[in-house]
Amino acid sequence: MQSQELKKTVTAARERLYPSVRNPHWLILRQRREIFRRWISDLPAAKLMILDVGGRLQPYRELLDGRIRRYVSLDIRQTPLVDVIAAGERIPFTRDTFDLILCTQELEYVPEPKVVIAEIHRVLRPGGTLILSAPAAQPRDADEECWRFHPAGLRKLLAGYADVEVVPEGGSITGFFRTINACADIFARYPVVRFLFSWTVFPVANVLGFCLEHLVGSSNDQFTVNYSSRARKVSGDPKVPAASR
Repeated sequence: MQSQELKKTVTAARERLYPSVRNPHWLILRQRREIFRRWISDLPAAKLMILDVGGRLQPYRELLDGRIRRYVSLDIRQTPLVDVIAAGERIPFTRDTFDLILCTQELEYVPEPKVVIAEIHRVLRPGGTLILSAPAAQPRDADEECWRFHPAGLRKLLAGYADVEVVPEGGSITGFFRTINACADIFARYPVVRFLFSWTVFPVANVLGFCLEHLVGSSNDQFTVNYSSRARKVSGDPKVPAASR
């Protein structure tokens, strides 16, 4: 049973890193992979202490091959890949422990995102990097979801960090076609419907969105549906809010 669960988890992670064109989220997942790949290539060449907050799948771990000193995954739910069961609001590590922290598609579920960001800052070493992604527009995935994030909001959350960069995971054209797929995905809960959509609606919308975005060459991101962010910890920065205890 454990091996089956591990295989299922690894397959899900692989599909997130290298999604099929039949995946309704293909347009943004492929963009995120390349953004993360570029940012990871900018990290110091030394082996890294890495924390994955919300790391039940760890799809981006593969991008760090050869760079890992230790990789720790933290989540409130257990999977075969999770090392520590804990919430991002109370990270059970001492100050200045990690060189890199990943937090992907996690903040929308957290009642107080600024507390998670403060906790991440606390356990990052001076000069350490945070890489995160967060949705700006999408159908509600779960009842516990609380937030959506725009660039100004992400910069506000990351005000205690330096060198903050917020990058759209595709422009408005990508956002439009990904939204078509995300909405269609709501109605594809039955196996027969999902099979039909995965060979028609999803790939057609993905290919159209990809081609139009590249043909038009627009930089408009008013309807970007997901953003990636990178930020660096500066030692002793007084602007970081204290985490709730």
